Amino acid sequence: MLKTELELVRLWLTAHVAGLRRENSDRGSNTSETVIWVAVIVVAALVIGGIIVAKITDKANSVNLQ
Repeated sequence: MLKTELELVRLWLTAHVAGLRRENSDRGSNTSETVIWVAVIVVAALVIGGIIVAKITDKANSVNLQ
């Protein structure tokens, strides 16, 4: 009895996965776009961080301690 139920679940899951694979044939495009957007965001964050560090360093160097 349990073996039959497990076999039915396996067959259903196999059919479901096969259907999803047929349905989403262009999944790689989504992944590529996501990687590109993440790279753009990381570069923007680095540039903004660099600008902030430069401004803070300039301000700290301009403080007269005497």
